[in-house]
Amino acid sequence: MRAARLIKMVLLLQSRPTMTAAELARELEVSERTVTRDAQALSEAGVPVYAERGRAGGYRLVGGYRTRLTGLGRGEAEALFLSGVPGALREMGLEDIASAARLKVSAALLPSLRDAPRTAAQRFHLDAPAWFREPAAPALLPAIADAVWDDRCVSARYRRAESEVVRELEPYGLVLKAGIWYLCARVCGTGTGAGAGTGTAAGAGAFRTYRIDRFVGVDVLEDRFSRDEDFDLPGFWSAQAERFARSILRAEVVLRLSATGVRNLPYAVDPVAARDALTGVPEPDGTGWVTVTLRVESEEVAHTQLAALGPEAEVLSPATLRERFAAEAIRLTELYGRREG
Repeated sequence: MRAARLIKMVLLLQSRPTMTAAELARELEVSERTVTRDAQALSEAGVPVYAERGRAGGYRLVGGYRTRLTGLGRGEAEALFLSGVPGALREMGLEDIASAARLKVSAALLPSLRDAPRTAAQRFHLDAPAWFREPAAPALLPAIADAVWDDRCVSARYRRAESEVVRELEPYGLVLKAGIWYLCARVCGTGTGAGAGTGTAAGAGAFRTYRIDRFVGVDVLEDRFSRDEDFDLPGFWSAQAERFARSILRAEVVLRLSATGVRNLPYAVDPVAARDALTGVPEPDGTGWVTVTLRVESEEVAHTQLAALGPEAEVLSPATLRERFAAEAIRLTELYGRREG
């Protein structure tokens, strides 16, 4: 533990001209007294650490000393490419590895480039979770992430409806979508539980997507799987997401839209449904309105979504949904037509 800390201290001093004891203590998560002892130990080991006293003082390396301990390990190099998603790294248990990788890169940079990580961090930040939702990392995420990195099969138990299903999976990749973690995996040939079949997992050999917060148990197996190098995680996720969006759109609504309604439709309903509805839209009628057919999840959901368009949309069918909007319009008229006496 101390050896790793001493190496980190050298790399920190190599990446910056001078650091105070307080700065080093904060970076190394130790006391300033420990920093003093570590600096003395490095000096005794032949590392030219020099301490300058005074208000502007601190620790620095003398004579342009550079360590050769900057080689990136595979895990550090892979984690470095995720360093723009700090929350995701933390949830997967990779924060320390990525920190070490960034530090090694910083130490290896020319002095004129050492502020690059700081300037980039000042300008770009990815905040993955959705608004108005407290992000919660699934407890099993780190174990699954380790299996993904190592190409190890897992035996997973997950909730499906009112039952639990056991699957042996080849975990290919993780996706963080709107604060929710998903696993993209290929189903192995065995499984138990509802829908498992006799000795063969349902959909064996197929790639599936699983919400990680629905896993109730994961055992990382010793067996490694041979990764299909043609598997494209972004492409697979994009296709799955669109397929899922279309699968839940089981009802249709015919409505008229004003020009404003056409512009705002993609923000009120599912983007896939909006794109389908507005593809090949006929010319506006004499009043500037167009009639479209919109696929929706249900009448209830359609009512909630289309209410956001207000007077820029008129439901033509189904009749039950039109009547619902009409009744709501009467109530609004009565509500806003009142005058205080």
